[in-house]
Amino acid sequence: MAVPKYKRVLLKLGGESLAGQGGFGISPSMAEDVATKVKAVKNYEVEVAIVLGAGNLWRGKDGLSHGMERATADHMGMIATVMNALALQDALERQGIVTRVQTAIEMRAIAEPYIRLRAIRHLEKGRVVIFGAGTGNPFFTTDSAGSLRAIEIEADVLIKATKVDGVYDSDPMKNPKAKKFTTLSYDDVLHKELAVMDATAIVLCKEQNMPLRIFNLNNEGDLSRVVLDKSIGTSVVPGGKK
Repeated sequence: MAVPKYKRVLLKLGGESLAGQGGFGISPSMAEDVATKVKAVKNYEVEVAIVLGAGNLWRGKDGLSHGMERATADHMGMIATVMNALALQDALERQGIVTRVQTAIEMRAIAEPYIRLRAIRHLEKGRVVIFGAGTGNPFFTTDSAGSLRAIEIEADVLIKATKVDGVYDSDPMKNPKAKKFTTLSYDDVLHKELAVMDATAIVLCKEQNMPLRIFNLNNEGDLSRVVLDKSIGTSVVPGGKK
């Protein structure tokens, strides 16, 4: 068996990874597909934690455009991430992977409250831990939650799943001549305003030297290849070179 580079990873997924037709709702088959990819990583005895977004269920900017208060819109988004977490937990459990959901907003009837040392203990026992409800605070994105949780659980790397195979200098969907970066520094990302994660998330990673890997979740096998440190996607590290 190939030897993974990382012992403990945090996987940041957008809500779209579970979306149904048209990019909305929760598709059980999509959840099963993600679970299969996570199981492949678990087969290498890698400890896996996950943070999910909620773009498939709720986008706060839609509420804001109608005058909704930002805090209200953000709290609705946090609750939506828990729905996604439960859907993915169910898909993982049905594939024989013991999973725990922890939430930053207490919902004891359906999930554990987030407790850092308990989360680490679950990981050490081989369980997948899904962190729901973001940071528990409005004005912070799930990208920031991903960075924060990765640092708190002392993950070896934060892996960001996207719909493209790395970071480009412009949108590769619109510009066929877009240049792909293989390696970047945190400062590169901030100064070039590259669409990797929001600035708060990048600054958190920079301050704590948390490496990032960005890859395309839709490419079959690429999540496992990232864990095995194959040359795919884009890496963001201290002092990285383009």
